[in-house]
Amino acid sequence: KTFTKWVNKHLMKAHRSIDDLYEDLRDGHNLISLLEVLSGDSLPREKGRMRFHKLQNVGIALEYLKHRQVRLVNIRNDDIADGNPKLTLGLIWTIILHFQISDIQVSGQSDDMTAKEKLLLWSQRMVENYRDLRCDNFTSSWRDGKIFNAVIHQHRPTLIDMNKVYQQKNQENLEQAFTIAEKELGVTRLLDPEDVDVPHPDEKSIITYVSSLYDALPRVPSVESGVRANEVELRWQEYYELVTLLLQWIRHHISTFEERRFPSSYQEMEVLWRQFLKFKESDLPSKEAEKNRSKIVFRSLEGAVQEGQLKVAPGYHPFDVEKEWGKLHVSILERERVLRTEFERFVIVRLHGNRPFGPSLLAHP
Repeated sequence: KTFTKWVNKHLMKAHRSIDDLYEDLRDGHNLISLLEVLSGDSLPREKGRMRFHKLQNVGIALEYLKHRQVRLVNIRNDDIADGNPKLTLGLIWTIILHFQISDIQVSGQSDDMTAKEKLLLWSQRMVENYRDLRCDNFTSSWRDGKIFNAVIHQHRPTLIDMNKVYQQKNQENLEQAFTIAEKELGVTRLLDPEDVDVPHPDEKSIITYVSSLYDALPRVPSVESGVRANEVELRWQEYYELVTLLLQWIRHHISTFEERRFPSSYQEMEVLWRQFLKFKESDLPSKEAEKNRSKIVFRSLEGAVQEGQLKVAPGYHPFDVEKEWGKLHVSILERERVLRTEFERFVIVRLHGNRPFGPSLLAHP
């Protein structure tokens, strides 16, 4: 239920919606639209209604996720096209993790912390000064609704009367928090009180909602995590150089991948294909690490940006970088499609010419 609401929250921007999570993603159209809304990219799609077209559309969505370095474990296009409940849920959870939860940053985090651990640390920081409140997990700790209310109160004290919260019943607290978060903070009501006030609340549902709260609330730089005044200029220079080089690299490869003149020999085409595989398997992950590094540096400067000490040049905000990164992934998908087509043409020519050739390189994952 929570995942369906989360999907609809984004699909409404594409004037779409779903009723049944398992059934309404089967043809791949809603899945592609969801990824387009989340990424800002335009993806290709098949318009037919046959099973072949459904498999193609789901395949396009899964391939796009792989190009964005999203790890898909045992999820195939036929699993989604057949409405497999377990794997469909797994796919949506993977998308939520990548697009909503993976960028969480909190002061005091360690480099080896997962996104879930960072979100838990953030939640603990939000309630550390509230009487008798402990956030140990994303299940039972949230059942009575007090932590939801405390997180809102921490940022907007006038919205919540915490004395009242300590006296209310579980479902009253939950209803109050979800209603106020939706009306005052714009946080979509992904949960209802009866979803949470149970012996074992669903962890993934609560993580999804809490991450929506995290996104809606302002980042207040702490003294511990803030950048000292004499460091701001150096950190900004580092960010600017990282992003400049990254954008140059992205645009260069988008331009390169638009090239449609190909070698005239099988051997040269083989070299071109191997170069493309090396790019995907080695160069791309390396640059993604640099992109993530630039986001971390920007986070450390957010306070200075909000206070007007720094002005972000047009095209240099992390959102702008992500948009260019998304364009690159669309370009990679199209490049791979064209290369495969050309390579298959060479294979057919060799077959008709009855000349021996080795195993197809296109068998590479």
